Amino acid sequence: MAFRLQDPYTIACCCQCGLHYLYPRLPPGAAEEIYREPSYYEGGSSGYREGGYTSQEPALRATFRRLLVNLEKRGLTGGDFLEIGCGHGYLLDEARQFFDRRCGTEFSPEIAAIARTYDAEVFVGGIEQVPGHLKFQTIAAIQVIEHVYDPLSFVRRLVEHTMPGGHIVLATPDIGGVLRKIMGRRWPSFKTPEHVVYFRFETLSSLMRQAGLNDVRRLPYPHAFPMGLIAAKFGISLPRTLAQVRAWVPATTVAAYGTVGHA
Repeated sequence: MAFRLQDPYTIACCCQCGLHYLYPRLPPGAAEEIYREPSYYEGGSSGYREGGYTSQEPALRATFRRLLVNLEKRGLTGGDFLEIGCGHGYLLDEARQFFDRRCGTEFSPEIAAIARTYDAEVFVGGIEQVPGHLKFQTIAAIQVIEHVYDPLSFVRRLVEHTMPGGHIVLATPDIGGVLRKIMGRRWPSFKTPEHVVYFRFETLSSLMRQAGLNDVRRLPYPHAFPMGLIAAKFGISLPRTLAQVRAWVPATTVAAYGTVGHA
């Protein structure tokens, strides 16, 4: 199945593995330059539109709190934690009571500086900027892998930084979800040019197993959004008080976790 978006972009599907991907793509270096700009998070030409990332802070924090509770229920908390693509650091901040040490990566130096205000160590760049000797009990990449040009190599790099028996958590827009099926090519997660690969649980779990992860399982991922953001996707403007109300939207995100080495 393919989706033709605004010119020149198309979402194509691999006939062999079922992975969906964007065609054509920006050169990798050009994509990284987008993420280095602070405006990416505040409704610039790419990134979080309809008011920016910071306007979604209460909803994002609520989402991350539920994520952390779900991780704790499965024994995926404690020890050292690394978040890839931490943005302003909301997840790192919410994770204080769940992990002994919190680290992150972020491409934008300005945004990384904001994330450090939550008493977390943040490396500027991607996973390659994390010192090789650092190993973590849990690594999370939340709404990140859809940006990655070589997902298999990326997850293998995460494995290299995970302690034996530790875990990797991935969450990404669900192209196999009900919301995408209802909205078709109007699905909000068809973000061009920054989203270059799209997963459903079958392709995400297959990728994780190929990267060397064991016991890959689905992880519940309820996601909260401001009502104003949801309404804007349908061209509707809401009063400010109503726009700030949080709504939990099902079937937006697919999440999975796997174990490195022995459990």
